[in-house]
Amino acid sequence: MIELITQNEDVLYLPNLVDELTVDRDMSGSPSTLSFKITKDDVVNIQEGNPVRVKVDGEKFFYGFVFNKKRSKDGIIEITAYDQLRYLKNKDTITYTNKRADEVITLIADKFNLKVGELENTKYLIVSRVEDNKTLMDMIDNALDLTLTNTKELYILYDDFGEIMLKNINQMQVDELIDSESGENFSYTTSIDNSYNQIKLIYEDSESGKSEVYITKDSDNINNWGVLQYFEKIEEQTNGKLKADSLLSLYNAKTRDLSLTNVKGILSVRGGSFIAIQLNLGDIILNEYMLVEKCKHKFKNNEHFMDLTLKGW
Repeated sequence: MIELITQNEDVLYLPNLVDELTVDRDMSGSPSTLSFKITKDDVVNIQEGNPVRVKVDGEKFFYGFVFNKKRSKDGIIEITAYDQLRYLKNKDTITYTNKRADEVITLIADKFNLKVGELENTKYLIVSRVEDNKTLMDMIDNALDLTLTNTKELYILYDDFGEIMLKNINQMQVDELIDSESGENFSYTTSIDNSYNQIKLIYEDSESGKSEVYITKDSDNINNWGVLQYFEKIEEQTNGKLKADSLLSLYNAKTRDLSLTNVKGILSVRGGSFIAIQLNLGDIILNEYMLVEKCKHKFKNNEHFMDLTLKGW
């Protein structure tokens, strides 16, 4: 059972939903998006900025704020709401020293009055950083990217019913199985388009004019694929060898993408979740955990289905 409640000033509304309600939860740092339709009447008054919450069978599922309304001739109003991460599109300039990524998130949240829940200690200390005219999300992504390339640890940022959360991806496992009985259709793709088997990093010292070069590679994969090189100029405080080794570890493999449609819905699944997949794909039998990149939850007629985009990990 879906319970959707909106609030305008001190008045709560429980509008009658029309057609399908959807919630998109992606891993890309974008906010979760709630979309629903209601019939215009003389009672319900929903305005931009109003909070909206959704519970499913009594379980907390979405909390956000109305951003868009679209009316049609037949009296139907389409409403789009985003969770708290939408406010990370704000731009600013921030300078910080000796902070972990989780501390950067706290700094930004405090400055913009965002509510924070559990933020996992990311351990890696960023010596100094100037973020000039960047979105708040870009600032956070930069801190998390630096953490990833220097520690090989990936952290997932998301909003959980009105609180910003940060968890190591190893804590995002969902104890459910998706098999041939769970979904309607699938599409499976393998590729080396975004793979790298050679990493080249350069640090240029502007004062001395000298350069330091860090190269690491996988000769076997170079023989198989040809040279696929990742190149980047790095800052002085970066550990060049460690970063090169980390990047090779992350990108020296073919990517495996799986899309599933109309899978039986699981409320806890979001972008960044790990979920067990067991499918016969024709040439191979897939039996492993995969990373959810995108998830669309669909609710209609007391039924719950998902469309998923997954990646091998």
